[in-house]
Amino acid sequence: MVANSRPVLAFEDREYTLAELDALTSGMAAALAARGVTAGDRVVLMSSNRPEFVIALRAIWRVGAAVVLVSSGWKRAEVAHALALTNPVLGVGDAPLLAELLPTLHLDEPIIPGAGVWPAAPPDADALFVFSSGTTGMPKAVRHKHAGFAAAVRHWRTALGLTAEDRMQIMTPPSHILGLLNIATILDTGAWMRLHPRFDIDRMLTHIQDDRITIEMAVAPIALAIAAHPDLERYDLSSLRYIMWCATPVTRSVAEAVTDRVGVQWVSAYGASELPVIACCPIGDARLDTVGRPVPGVQVRIAADGEIQVRSPSAMVGYLPEGDTGAAFDDGWYRTGDIGNLDEEGWLRITDRLKEMVKVRGFQVAPAEVEAVLHGHPAVTDCAVFGVPDGADGEAVIAAVTVAEPVAEQELIDLVGERLSSYKRPRRVIVVDAIPRLPSGKVLRRVLRDEFVRR
Repeated sequence: MVANSRPVLAFEDREYTLAELDALTSGMAAALAARGVTAGDRVVLMSSNRPEFVIALRAIWRVGAAVVLVSSGWKRAEVAHALALTNPVLGVGDAPLLAELLPTLHLDEPIIPGAGVWPAAPPDADALFVFSSGTTGMPKAVRHKHAGFAAAVRHWRTALGLTAEDRMQIMTPPSHILGLLNIATILDTGAWMRLHPRFDIDRMLTHIQDDRITIEMAVAPIALAIAAHPDLERYDLSSLRYIMWCATPVTRSVAEAVTDRVGVQWVSAYGASELPVIACCPIGDARLDTVGRPVPGVQVRIAADGEIQVRSPSAMVGYLPEGDTGAAFDDGWYRTGDIGNLDEEGWLRITDRLKEMVKVRGFQVAPAEVEAVLHGHPAVTDCAVFGVPDGADGEAVIAAVTVAEPVAEQELIDLVGERLSSYKRPRRVIVVDAIPRLPSGKVLRRVLRDEFVRR
């Protein structure tokens, strides 16, 4: 166990010891209890990347409540949907929008350090709700128990080879499962982390050098920014054990360019909001044409249709609305919606996706959610949304529309941007003569995607 006097978290010019975090957590837990939060309640946390996020997360759990993680980039309709789905008793955060919709404890309010003994939450109690879009509309809430999320932390710690001597920095949003999992695993291990309010490539490289970061996380835009940096060799990155590529498939040319320039090796991993850790390349044996091998404690099988299915103690309990849960499992195996293969040596490869979700920078975009906004424009008579490969973001959102009268492409893009998060905004909107559909009415998105790519 790490000593309480050892720094475990840094933000800008301040460091926090575990003892300081515990005292602030107890103080915020007391504030939550004073506002009527009790065990079994749900509390929305809508926060930027800051130390108070970590304190609030732990405080909500300390009083026995479940945390509902909402992106600070969400718009009113998205947040209102999340509140209606999860029925929280209180909000905690720094987003003005949340306070407009729910009584909220603002994270800028002073936290009075406290003490006290709080009973541990039962393993089968709800711990966490994160959001994952499906193909039929607004985001679904993914429900995790304490026991399941603790298993995910153990699996991630094993996959990373993480020890108390490791040092990481967090630039991914804390409301996303990757950012949350990194934070929780670092605290569980007694390692050290630096939080950043936003991604900045020069700041990231400077802190790898100055903080002697040992493990760096990179989604595709971060990896591309590293590879494209004109002065990459100027930074001392020798402290890095590896860079972990997450959320999107590895672009080998990008990874190899970084390795050639500064000698840093890459590791790839595979997970989902519903099952946070599925596979990872063993440290020191990365094969970037795969997503690695299933981590210990996780079982993977390939169904008859080629779908990757997973069974693990870290799997979600289910969705809200509950009616969406049944289709997510096949006799206890979580259906990833990804198509792939598992070779004789246990290496897992993803080749396609059954589900129609578009994955942008690791975030899932439901076509139906964007289509609902576009259908609201008086000029749009029909529409369909699909994804195309994009080197920076993994995939780009493209919308095809039929129109009753001319309408500017940018007007439709801006309409989505006004209603939904920025990563859901279409990169392009194209006008077509008709939306191809089956007799059942199902959109043939692959036809649209293939035609767009051929343009």
